Amino acid sequence: MRGVMRKGKFITFEGCDGCGKTSQMRMLIEYLRERGYDVLSTREPGGAEVSEKIRTIILDSAYDAMHPVAESLLYAASRVQHYNELIRPAVAAGKLVICDRYIDSSLAYQGSGRGLGYKFVLMLFKMTLKNAMPDLTIFIDVKPSVAFKRKGGVDENDRIESAGADFHNKVYEGYMYAAKKFPKRVAVIDASGTKFETRDKIRKLLKNRGIIN
Repeated sequence: MRGVMRKGKFITFEGCDGCGKTSQMRMLIEYLRERGYDVLSTREPGGAEVSEKIRTIILDSAYDAMHPVAESLLYAASRVQHYNELIRPAVAAGKLVICDRYIDSSLAYQGSGRGLGYKFVLMLFKMTLKNAMPDLTIFIDVKPSVAFKRKGGVDENDRIESAGADFHNKVYEGYMYAAKKFPKRVAVIDASGTKFETRDKIRKLLKNRGIIN
């Protein structure tokens, strides 16, 4: 299997803060690389150098007064650079690109959580990027109240995490909307069991979708 050229795929991980998606993503990447897959691991906001600079502004708790539209535009700017500099070339080269957060985070956090609406977020996405939807989105389904308990509480230095329970409940609702709107792309993974049960569900999903053998 090693050295075989495969068709590139773009896979994103989504979920509320503290749901365990980053750990699941890490386990999947390790599993794939052990089996000879060429994997690019990245994240949003961030990934590319310019995008990482934007990330520091977005998450800085000093900017509590940031307008929701400004926040959404910063995410979009970060995403444009990230996609064009890293994601698109890697997929074209046959790599499996696995990204921690992408457009569905904007739908959930800015569209629902900030109240900008899904139409606004999708319009901005379509205006700034063409044919840039993921091939598969894995949503780790854990409600915010449970997720923060697992995480050990809220990071008060993170502007998004510290936005309050009402905000994070709206974020969860936003993810549920995205799953209904894009049922072929967004796969909802019940993560109420152990992390190893969730891990196995994700591997099975990728095999069933024909993304891995």
